[in-house]
Amino acid sequence: MAPGLTVLKAHTRPADTMAAFERAIVARGMKVFARIDFAADAEAAGLQLGPTLLTIFGNPKIGTELLQLNQLAGIDLPLKALAWSTPDGHWLSYNEPSFVAERHELHAKAVILKMSEALAGAADEAVNTVPPSLDESTMGVRK
Repeated sequence: MAPGLTVLKAHTRPADTMAAFERAIVARGMKVFARIDFAADAEAAGLQLGPTLLTIFGNPKIGTELLQLNQLAGIDLPLKALAWSTPDGHWLSYNEPSFVAERHELHAKAVILKMSEALAGAADEAVNTVPPSLDESTMGVRK
């Protein structure tokens, strides 16, 4: 794996994993700025790509404080998470905030630690989401 990159195996397909991740980050005081569906963009270009979703997120106050230390950190902020599938399973990945801090010489250990803990907790919730089950009341029923 690339340095500073966390990759976790998920229990659900990318759309469900990312929806759970977004709920978890919002619950932790972060904001979803954008979502990119790479597979949909590929299809629009006449190409094929398996499910690949990117969420751009963060906390504007904390992000601004870090940018005040070094505006070049804006190349890595806001943070991003990627959910995708391979024949080996479903995955969620993100850049470690400590890696971003080191890369941009951000001397804000307490803030970075808090970001890392919140992100790890949100990712753990997302990858451990139980797949939606079939509604037993409609199993075997034809309409």
